[in-house]
Amino acid sequence: MAPLDWGLGHATRCIPIIRSLLAAGHEVMLAGEGKQAILLNREFPQLTVLPLRGYGITYSKKHWQLPFKMLVQLPKIFRSIRHENKWLKEQMEKHSFDLVISDNRYGLFHPCTPSIILTHQLTILTPYGIGQNLLQRIHYQLLNRFNEIWVPDSAHIPTAAGILSHPQKMPVTPLHYIGWLSRFEPVKTPSAFTYCILLSGPEPQRTILEQKLIGDLQKVKEKVLFVRGLPGEQTLPDFPFNITCKNHLTGTELQEALQSSEWIISRSGYTSVMEILHLQKKAILIPTPGQTEQIYLAQQLLQQQWAFSVEQEKFSFNETVAAARQFPFSAPPTIVYDQDLCLSQIKKLIHPDVALPQ
Repeated sequence: MAPLDWGLGHATRCIPIIRSLLAAGHEVMLAGEGKQAILLNREFPQLTVLPLRGYGITYSKKHWQLPFKMLVQLPKIFRSIRHENKWLKEQMEKHSFDLVISDNRYGLFHPCTPSIILTHQLTILTPYGIGQNLLQRIHYQLLNRFNEIWVPDSAHIPTAAGILSHPQKMPVTPLHYIGWLSRFEPVKTPSAFTYCILLSGPEPQRTILEQKLIGDLQKVKEKVLFVRGLPGEQTLPDFPFNITCKNHLTGTELQEALQSSEWIISRSGYTSVMEILHLQKKAILIPTPGQTEQIYLAQQLLQQQWAFSVEQEKFSFNETVAAARQFPFSAPPTIVYDQDLCLSQIKKLIHPDVALPQ
């Protein structure tokens, strides 16, 4: 199983699937590099993490520059897709995988081995709609190389991802909605923090938001847990005594942190959204500037009253928190990860000639 390297969310949402595969007795190998590999290695130290180069996509400092920044990186993306497809063929000769599960890595398909792609983004939304129709067609061509598509959302309205996971036209490849992927289960925990801040996502926007938060938090009196999203980093910024700062937390540590916090402040990346909704926590979402998917998700959840959201440029800690406390939150439904469905589909793909019990 191999997650995309655009933020840690692609790696963390693989964790429930990996756990269910291991519990069912499957042998699992992982692939990735950098922060994603570090995170997966810490969660599953007993598993092999094969080195696989990431896409290495960078974002612009100015949100209006992002469409052009992404446009010039398209050749790099397609080179990465070709590289990972070649990499998979080489690894197949060494390991003879029975199945490949890719999280948004479009080159991890094989002509002789069943391949599943995990994605919530069936509809492509581009900044200002630039090239959207063309990219949508290319996207479906890439998806249709796989044997199955797994969508981590509900099959029915209301959904967390809205039009992203429910396009007007479906791809040809068989598709299954598998529910929300979360590492955590709701557990009553004594309150320890008023706010838990989770930073994530690509640079330089992660650092830009961090610098804004570091300045704002100097004046905050409540207890705050600040998780920087930097596994492997050793140094920490200076904060007042009421601010607890961590570079990274393991899954167990993060679950306890989230459960013991009254509010969650994070990006509106889809994995963060799924985990926050699953835990039924009040959230303030700050979409990455220029990242159309996160902007759409934040607006979607705001309209459904499942979360409060604010643009990064307009974010001010005290003012934003005051506005969020006046927001009429509505509890989302519980959309549980359907591991039985996933394991059943894996059996069908690996053993297509064996009839499953009714």
